Amino acid sequence: MSTNNWVIFALGSAFFAALTAIFGKLGVSEINSNLATLIRTVVILVIVAGVVTARSEWQPLSKLSHFSAGVATGLSWLCYYRALQLGPASKVAPVDKLSVVLVIIMSILLLKESLTWKVALGGCLVTTGAVMLVL
Repeated sequence: MSTNNWVIFALGSAFFAALTAIFGKLGVSEINSNLATLIRTVVILVIVAGVVTARSEWQPLSKLSHFSAGVATGLSWLCYYRALQLGPASKVAPVDKLSVVLVIIMSILLLKESLTWKVALGGCLVTTGAVMLVL
């Protein structure tokens, strides 16, 4: 697998995240946002378990890192679906994408990654774009 294949998967992530906002907005219009998150989680569990099984990628739980994104992911989804229930998808999604800026900041502080002028400028542009779309 080429080292640039991450771009394909990142673009796929962006595409499916866009669909998530649209389908999520439609999905929470009739039910409680927490129930919508539960349903989404069950669907994801089934799909990912199927992929892991099909690819024979099961591993012992003892190999899990002590750092798990599960709690952060769950809280993010709960907040996201509630925001979609309360606000327009065209404004909720850009605010949600401020996570890009937060990742830049946290990667510098916690992962000791370097801040380049391109990353700083990109973070500023993402912030500016999110603010402009919300106002």
